[in-house]
Amino acid sequence: MRNKEKCPTARMLLGRRGEDVANRFLEGLGHRIVTRNYRSGHLEIDIISQDVNGVHFVEVKSRVAPVTAAPEENVTPLKQRKIASAALRYLHNSKDPLLSSDSEVHFDIVAVTFEGGEEKIEWFPDAFIPMYL
Repeated sequence: MRNKEKCPTARMLLGRRGEDVANRFLEGLGHRIVTRNYRSGHLEIDIISQDVNGVHFVEVKSRVAPVTAAPEENVTPLKQRKIASAALRYLHNSKDPLLSSDSEVHFDIVAVTFEGGEEKIEWFPDAFIPMYL
């Protein structure tokens, strides 16, 4: 019996496209992409990158214009807690020699809005600081 492959939905394709744009954007800023779509149980982080300032856990929000709310507004306190929990798991389990225990940790949001053939990218470095870990 063959496993049914899940066909990507329009929402999944939009998310993947936004993550591709965000990935290129971060690389253009000098980030080394450590991993994409990190998962630990039900927790997920879109992009984990590193630059001279430390390690960045990046949530990507993708939308097609017109939008009723800014994409970054959808990173609710609950979503922030989930990202922080996933980041903690990642740091505890990481075998990457370039990430040290004293690396500065940043929680960023990259909002990508598609309108026609244009992409609007907004980066919110240190968008939130988890105070509950």
